[in-house]
Amino acid sequence: MSILASRWAARAVGAIGANLLLSAAALAVPASGSGGVPALYPTKAEAEKGAKLHFHFTGAHRMGNQWMPCARHGDAHGSGTSH
Repeated sequence: MSILASRWAARAVGAIGANLLLSAAALAVPASGSGGVPALYPTKAEAEKGAKLHFHFTGAHRMGNQWMPCARHGDAHGSGTSH
């Protein structure tokens, strides 16, 4: 790989990583006044509380460094798929 291609690849990976972090942060807090429900929580206990309160499910599952409501991914939407 040439030096130019290598630099381009490093910048592309950095940009993609930054976009993913921003996307995950946007999921954690609903837009002000939107009435939305958070999809990510910092602790398992908070995600379990959100599962009961907002989705009428129990449990929580890890998503990266955070937690999502419901024991399996997709339960709240009825897809039945898991990680």
